[in-house]
Amino acid sequence: MAEADKDGQAAAAPQPNVGVVAQYIKDLSFENPGAPDTLRNRATAPNINIAIGVQSKPLTGTEIEVELRIEARAVDGEAVIFNAELVYAGVFRFTNIPTDNIRPLALIECPRLLFPFARQIVADATRNGGFPPLLIDPVDFVAMYRQQMEAAGAGAPPPATRPN
Repeated sequence: MAEADKDGQAAAAPQPNVGVVAQYIKDLSFENPGAPDTLRNRATAPNINIAIGVQSKPLTGTEIEVELRIEARAVDGEAVIFNAELVYAGVFRFTNIPTDNIRPLALIECPRLLFPFARQIVADATRNGGFPPLLIDPVDFVAMYRQQMEAAGAGAPPPATRPN
């Protein structure tokens, strides 16, 4: 039975909430090993490989740190044109969230919130390195989460973990 307030109305149940406590760069590296030769006009565009990963770890009873890792490497044959690596993280506070929902929220919604900031950092780093800004396409974090769950155990999500 719901608790009643002083007017006899049923008290509202606490609302689930995911709040951003902090966002920050944990690691940023930009290598331009062939400069200034690699900055000259090219006959063909370099091959650019982008890898994106997400991981989380509990910090407190209600807070989780989520890391979004982006690696972008441009090559022309064997020559490295540039290599950018970023670990952009956030601390998120989960309140009134069922335990089973914490893991998907941490690995889907949290990186979705971090991504625009990380994308801009990578774009600025490549532009400041003398190249056109590398604008990374939007990421389907739901598909990434599903792939992680399938790789972890035949499609069954691992038990959700509550922050300590």
